[in-house]
Amino acid sequence: MTAQLIDGKLIAQQVRAGVAEAVARRVLEGFAKPTLATVLVGDRVDSATYVNAKQKACAELGMGSVSYHLPAEISQEELEKLIKSLNRSKKVHGILVQLPLPSHLNEERVLQLISIEKDVDGFSPINIGRLAQKGREPLFVPCTPFGSIYLLEQAGVKIEGANAVVLGRSNIVGMPAALLLIGKNATVTVCHSRTKDLPGVVRQADILIAAIGKTEMVRGDWIKPGAAVIDVGINSKPDASKKSGYRLVGDVNFDEAKEVAGFITPVPGGVGPMTIAMLMKNTLRAAELQQK
Repeated sequence: MTAQLIDGKLIAQQVRAGVAEAVARRVLEGFAKPTLATVLVGDRVDSATYVNAKQKACAELGMGSVSYHLPAEISQEELEKLIKSLNRSKKVHGILVQLPLPSHLNEERVLQLISIEKDVDGFSPINIGRLAQKGREPLFVPCTPFGSIYLLEQAGVKIEGANAVVLGRSNIVGMPAALLLIGKNATVTVCHSRTKDLPGVVRQADILIAAIGKTEMVRGDWIKPGAAVIDVGINSKPDASKKSGYRLVGDVNFDEAKEVAGFITPVPGGVGPMTIAMLMKNTLRAAELQQK
């Protein structure tokens, strides 16, 4: 294997340890525990799993959490009423509405309603707008892109001056990741389903962030020798050798890419653990900001 493996589990654990230490120090100084409110609408199994993992992380790091599990048929008015009450609450420092919401709800209105001081997911249009503007700083950055860039920096990858390609343009990962790279003085190309000669564009990348949601779409011969590859994708691939009948893989063909890349994240164990670690870091920051 030629590529250096970027161990997201290890780096996430280091981030979490730093957060736990800061939380313990706050509590000793008499300040309230940073507390995260999670809002889950409906009964999607994957969403419930993510919310449970976030609550578990809060408990492990000495932080507080409160959970609101709402029926799928809840009205826009009722959901907005809850968000407004959480905005006012001095016991809650961060608010996370688990996406996606049921189709009858206006997701954009809900995200706009969350106070930017409690927007620990970093999805508020105001925080995203600040991220997009030169000379402005958002209060919070979306957790998965935040974690992806942090992995690059911890691996010692030089971002300034690099040619970076972001594969995918979602509001949750692709666009914020591109904006973060621009902010760190990379030259950035954002690719999508209409990009011409996608393999050719990706081959120019010193840094590739793949967040397209397509199983092993990026092949080894797409990768520039020595490039840093951050694979955000999590996809199920049939595997008869597994008890579940499947295994998790990314958007990059790992076995091929590792023979070409200089750095690469595995799936699982790469970006995934960083998302919750950065959420915990954001929640701590929210408590500190509100204290001031």
